[in-house]
Amino acid sequence: MPKTEDVLRDIDDKFDIALGKLLELVSIPSISSESSGKEGIARAAEWLKRELSSIGLGADVIGTNGHPVVLARSSPRATGNEPRLLFYGHYDVQPVGDIGQWKHPPFAPTVIEEDGLHRFYGRGTSDSKSQLWTFIDALRAWKSVHGEFPADVVVVLEGEEECGSPSLADFIEAHRDDLACDVAFICDAEMWSATQPAITTQLKGLVHERVTISAPNPDLHSGHYGAVAANPIRILSTILASLHDGKGRVAIDGFYDEVRDIPDAVRRQWQKLSREPELFADVDLAGGIAEEGYAPIEAMWGRPTVDINGITGGNQGPGERSVLPGSATARLSFRLVAGQSPESIRRRFRSHVERMVPEGCRVEFEGQGGSPAVVLSQESAYLKAAARGLEKEWETPVILRGTGGAIPLVEQLSDALQTECVVIGFILPSDAIHAPDERYDSARLRQGARSWIRIFEEIRAQRPSQA
Repeated sequence: MPKTEDVLRDIDDKFDIALGKLLELVSIPSISSESSGKEGIARAAEWLKRELSSIGLGADVIGTNGHPVVLARSSPRATGNEPRLLFYGHYDVQPVGDIGQWKHPPFAPTVIEEDGLHRFYGRGTSDSKSQLWTFIDALRAWKSVHGEFPADVVVVLEGEEECGSPSLADFIEAHRDDLACDVAFICDAEMWSATQPAITTQLKGLVHERVTISAPNPDLHSGHYGAVAANPIRILSTILASLHDGKGRVAIDGFYDEVRDIPDAVRRQWQKLSREPELFADVDLAGGIAEEGYAPIEAMWGRPTVDINGITGGNQGPGERSVLPGSATARLSFRLVAGQSPESIRRRFRSHVERMVPEGCRVEFEGQGGSPAVVLSQESAYLKAAARGLEKEWETPVILRGTGGAIPLVEQLSDALQTECVVIGFILPSDAIHAPDERYDSARLRQGARSWIRIFEEIRAQRPSQA
């Protein structure tokens, strides 16, 4: 009978092949939020279908109102004792942004030895193609050694995560039977440090808004009219400045009405983690503002926020142009906590803005949908099995952490399928996620795949009645 060590050896022996395949996937520009990425999205979906089929899963590329989902399944469960495990990842990536800020090409990854690591650079290396590849390679290795998968398996690879998952809810509703499972493993999260794994048990909700202030006039000469005519940039700046008070609290009426306090036990856990030197090792918080009365980690994971993500209007060119702009636009994101409704927050924000727009000017909003925050049980048997597996591979305790990020699928699967979710990942803040020169390293890729083998072993060791 094959042993776990045999599967781990298979991962190690075939790692160069696995790494080469991942680099091939990263080279496909699967940008979901730009029309230019449509061809790359289609190529990546077909590529993943072929790879999943090659390891013995029945794979399909399923169209949606937006970008396709790759859905793969093992044969249906033979008995009621076999657990059904769902694995989620996303194959779409963020836009490149300013190509001039990249030292390494975003879609031509090669392995470079630096700082004692074998790194590879490219858009999607960490977020999140490396993540999905860890469980695909683990499933391959287990099947290769054992001749079967560790359980009944469902793999869901989304192509719209980086643009808000607009088609995901309809996809889940249309494929409820295919997606029904005992646990969903969401592999799109961070480790605590380069040597210590983590499981995320609390995620924030997310609302995106775009607001445009328009004057009653087109662009005007600022010398002639600057003293008297409406300036949308000044109006918008005043509105944005009004969103926070001097204590770092959001100043929108009713913003905190639905907020649930951080439980005392969780707050004590987080306060202990606040003393860990790894927490802010890669980020300088100088000049930042945290809500008064909360440690930075509490503000990041447990308190709602609004952030201004971009402002545009008027002269953006290299030359001088003395102009009163006809309009100005800002993009904002709201990170929500348990109890807050995306619809309520959007409504309150828009009311706040509308009250501050001067007579004669107009405001337009863009934004819809959103996702609420999710708090996952720390008592789940599957979570505990995952923690044991991670601890065996990394030889250090697992940190149960929160995050300021959002993964819409977690709330949608929990709500629509009434299933447990376990959020695991191997990303680090230093991976330049969403930034130029996004990167990953081969050591974490290998240990990520090995971690899933350990988790499979722990799941099989516990009786189904315990899970």
